[in-house]
Amino acid sequence: MGVVEVFGMITLSPRSNISFSLTLLTPIIAIFFTLVMALIIFSFLGYDPLKSLYYFFIAPVSRPDQVAALAVKACPLILIASGLVFCYRSNIWNIGAEGQLVFGAIFSGWLALNFLESNSFLLLPCMMLVAILGGMFWALIPAILKIRFNTNEILVSLMLTYVASLFIDFLVRGPWRDPMSFGFPLTPTYSDAALIDRVYIPFVGYIGQLHYGVFVALIVSVILWFVLMKMLPGFKIRVTGESPSAAIFAGFNPSYVTVMVMCISGGTAGLAGMIEVSANIGQLQPNISFGYGFTAIIVAFLARLNPLAAIPAGLIVALAELGGDSVQISMGMPKVVTGVFKGLLLLSLLAGETFNRYHIKFDFKKGNK
Repeated sequence: MGVVEVFGMITLSPRSNISFSLTLLTPIIAIFFTLVMALIIFSFLGYDPLKSLYYFFIAPVSRPDQVAALAVKACPLILIASGLVFCYRSNIWNIGAEGQLVFGAIFSGWLALNFLESNSFLLLPCMMLVAILGGMFWALIPAILKIRFNTNEILVSLMLTYVASLFIDFLVRGPWRDPMSFGFPLTPTYSDAALIDRVYIPFVGYIGQLHYGVFVALIVSVILWFVLMKMLPGFKIRVTGESPSAAIFAGFNPSYVTVMVMCISGGTAGLAGMIEVSANIGQLQPNISFGYGFTAIIVAFLARLNPLAAIPAGLIVALAELGGDSVQISMGMPKVVTGVFKGLLLLSLLAGETFNRYHIKFDFKKGNK
């Protein structure tokens, strides 16, 4: 990208050399800046800032079962963010992972509800497969519309999120509702074969709510990193994002890349939906996600668009989520403070990335002309 002018007063010119050390320091500086701003906000709201930080960041991981809860909370964030990285590295902006998560849960739920009496060990992997297909299906809609009609994938993927939410609400209140749910919008409970077990350690027992889906998320993250950084499809994605003209010159098909990255991100979101339901809920209901699809966008950028770095980034953001619950219970702080914290973190990351990649020159006299 060449020189860019913002409002005629700010000039952005690309740096010829981007420091590797500064690249590593940028997310650390962003987190530090966010903590400083959090201290100011806590003080402004009348809360003890140090005590608030303790309940926000230390208390949620002070026991083994709470560490397990952190891993469980981070699981869908890691999965979805690892897939979104592929889109964002190719300059395809999938904002509808929340809807793709829902459709993954719907597809896997359909299979589970049709085999309520099954005890087959094949049921769970088959549910994972159809969940991936469900997420891909919902992600392909904005991809095809972009290729065929040059629509904006941001708007289409985002609007489809609300369609997915209304569709699952219709299913659990209508054709899929359990007759024995006493009027509540719930499907029948899945069979044991359709549930993801909690992790059992000999001589120790269960560690909180830690389940095997967490390990699936870690494995998927590593695989996607290898695909992105070490394989030809990943090279095509990176070149397309960094220099579309060079990608076309090299013979890479932009339409193919668009479909590929949307399928990958949709598939991981769909798998996250299946894991969330089978490991933590056990049946479909109107609300199966706590905004994981949107929060994962922050995780992807905190990870600097690296699937492997999505693991620590997901843990950090999950800690912020659990910290918000902790300060709300312990200090009576409004839950919306968590949203402010995440917004500050994303703003800090984007600002740091901008300063890292561009020389910024201010000319207010020029803007006043």
